[in-house]
Amino acid sequence: MVSIPVSQFDDNSVVTVQIEGQEVVVFKIEEDYFALNNRCSHAEASLSEGEVYDCKVECPLHGAEFDLKTGEPLTLPATKPVKVYDVLLQNDQLIIQDKHA
Repeated sequence: MVSIPVSQFDDNSVVTVQIEGQEVVVFKIEEDYFALNNRCSHAEASLSEGEVYDCKVECPLHGAEFDLKTGEPLTLPATKPVKVYDVLLQNDQLIIQDKHA
């Protein structure tokens, strides 16, 4: 689990954090926050560097798209989902934690 001040985010911004040895990317899209493992399940590229639109992120290496809510791959070449994390807002802090914690 990690806590991030909401003030670290601008509209439509990206922040990366470490959770239990995993790099996690947190996206702010309008008023919503989404957290995913920062590595594409297809080619180990950094999703934090990808283009974000329509509640999905595109891998910058091969163009695979992932749903920000579920982590499910939406296009090839990716066929496996990326891990998603719970995002809770508490007192101007985002709490990012493993869904199974």
